[in-house]
Amino acid sequence: MNKHLYEEVGLTYDEYKMIVEILGREPNELELNLFGVMWSEHCGYKNSKAFLKNLPTKGEHILQGPGENAGIVDIGDGYAVCFKVESHNHPSAVEPYEGAATGVGGIIRDIFTMGARPIALLDSLKFGSLSDSRTKYLFEGVVAGIAGYGNCVGIPTVGGETTFDPVYKNNILVNVMCVGIMKKDKIFKGIAQGVGNSVFYVGHTTGRDGMGGATFASTDLTAESEEKRSAVQVGDPFMEKLLLEACLELFQTDAVVGIQDMGAAGLTSSTCETAARAGTGIEIDVALVPKREEGMNPIEVMLSESQERMLVIVKKEKEEEVYKIFEKWGLHAVKIGKVTDDGMLRVLENGKVIAEVPAKALAHAPAYVREVKEPAIIKEAENFDIYSIPQPNDLNEAICKMISNPNLASKEYIYRQYDHMVRTDTVIRPGHDASLLRIKGTKKGIAVTIDSNGRYCYLNPYEGVQLVLAESYRNIVAVGAKPLAITDGLNFGNPHYPEIYYQFVKTIEGMKVACEHFETPVTGGNVSFYNQSEEGAIYPTPVIGMIGIIDDIEKAVDISFKNEGDLIAVVGKTSDDIGASEYLSFYHRIVSGRVPKLDLKLHKRVCDKVLECIKEGLFNSVHDISDGGFAIALIESAIKGSKGAELQIKTKLREDFYLFSETPGRFVVTFKEENLRKIHDILDDIEFTVVGRVTDEYIINGKINDKDIHLDLKEIERIYQEAIPCALKS
Repeated sequence: MNKHLYEEVGLTYDEYKMIVEILGREPNELELNLFGVMWSEHCGYKNSKAFLKNLPTKGEHILQGPGENAGIVDIGDGYAVCFKVESHNHPSAVEPYEGAATGVGGIIRDIFTMGARPIALLDSLKFGSLSDSRTKYLFEGVVAGIAGYGNCVGIPTVGGETTFDPVYKNNILVNVMCVGIMKKDKIFKGIAQGVGNSVFYVGHTTGRDGMGGATFASTDLTAESEEKRSAVQVGDPFMEKLLLEACLELFQTDAVVGIQDMGAAGLTSSTCETAARAGTGIEIDVALVPKREEGMNPIEVMLSESQERMLVIVKKEKEEEVYKIFEKWGLHAVKIGKVTDDGMLRVLENGKVIAEVPAKALAHAPAYVREVKEPAIIKEAENFDIYSIPQPNDLNEAICKMISNPNLASKEYIYRQYDHMVRTDTVIRPGHDASLLRIKGTKKGIAVTIDSNGRYCYLNPYEGVQLVLAESYRNIVAVGAKPLAITDGLNFGNPHYPEIYYQFVKTIEGMKVACEHFETPVTGGNVSFYNQSEEGAIYPTPVIGMIGIIDDIEKAVDISFKNEGDLIAVVGKTSDDIGASEYLSFYHRIVSGRVPKLDLKLHKRVCDKVLECIKEGLFNSVHDISDGGFAIALIESAIKGSKGAELQIKTKLREDFYLFSETPGRFVVTFKEENLRKIHDILDDIEFTVVGRVTDEYIINGKINDKDIHLDLKEIERIYQEAIPCALKS
């Protein structure tokens, strides 16, 4: 075999030798391409699966964990929630609108493939500095792509996060999460069971868009990546809506044995994975596949990642039901093959065999464990003296500057482009700690959040990911919901670099410990390596999507101040956790310092007690303290409620440290003074400090020790709202 042929499809010589041994012969060109795409990092998880298996995946509420299209959690009363996060980083860096749009389309299909109706989208977006002209182009394109697809399909985008840092300049991150609701006894899986059952292709036609997308996502981005636009899929949200409704209608019959989205690797992955899960084989004829371009060869048909397509395994005697339903919705439904008993993926063209490989061998890529080396920055950061940084001369000026930070400023410019109210189930909208969705016909609600902090994980990946999980946990608790489970999107540089692989390994180790402690199992997710360019790698950026359940949405709370005279308090102890903070990074231009100290046991206890107070109706508002610290949390709550605050703060800390510390396990809460004793009784020995009162005057006045605080909230709100739009215009 010509060396260039196996290298062109992303395989090494050792992998090529494995394939020859598996087949007992040299593969032909089509077979080599099938292995190339399925053994890519994007599809095969070959550098991550040895560690992913260590994550906790079982629990009281888990109905479906990793290994399927999405995870499923039991929420009681016969209902279940289906959810997952996926990345579309490389495509979005090359073609931002279509890359982001098709990322949305793909994750929606993962959810309804399981039998759930998608009810919400969230996104985690990472860009370079907004002072860079290309970053502005990528930012506008990605946001428009998410809005364009989600709005047209009719699924609300209810939450998310957006961060700007020069480290993401050449490798933006686009992670999209979808949440669906379903009956727990109507779960569908990607399995090709029943020898002789029919294999159906349904949905849109196959074109040349998305060719080699999985392989493209399994290499570093380079200057030549712009030339690979054909690897970016093109989406049609209106076709997706038809496909969604047709599939959900099909699920009401008993015709479906198994179903899988044609995502990365298209027809190749959907056929071999469904067969491998069932221990069967599949035989298909590519000549029967509906095509929208002339002269497509078998390699193009098998590797195309054209959107809005599904593979359905149908009971042989139920074929007419499939034809009838998809004809009603104006979609293709074509029988292209059958389930066999020999474990082979057999590809025919006009009845002639052109490829024959074991399905399990394709679906199960080899696993690698790479060399690790601790990055020098971890020790350097731990030794950084935070007290060496100067104190601001004017705390009011420092607060104004911090609120102008695009990472802390309002994201309304983004989420107002999304339809977050379609389907009328959004109870708590974007801009709060978590979003809350009602479950029609019940009092229950689903709380959802998505969080990350690449800087934390860069300076200490083991503790950094635990801090991200802790923030997600607080966000769910802050609306009054009990956290249940997570999905993860793990974004890293090139795993062949020992420092990068160290970041990945330590992230998994830290996540395992935190998930076990918080009792939030991992239901599935995504690993994205090779987020790296000639200028270096991104920060290690694990994205955590978490869901929770609230039994009565009438008891939910949000971040906004409600009533004049309510007391303002901080739950939890504030320490000098300035290392790795937004304050250190943005105000002092230093990326260093020890990450905030997290006591997992204490953190969970604080959250449990706060949740108990919410259930008792004792708090009028609750806001988790995270990026930017107490000062930013206070301002956000005031602006959301159109209220002011009178403060009187006494602290042994430096005043700027108290205002901007990111100590985990803290909340800003407001409540009627008459509830103070009950709150104290519930919180017990947890630190709880009253720091002021809510006022009707739209200003923040008061003192921190002997230093005056005076903030005109009209001006603060203007800075907060205009930071991102102004940066885009500059």
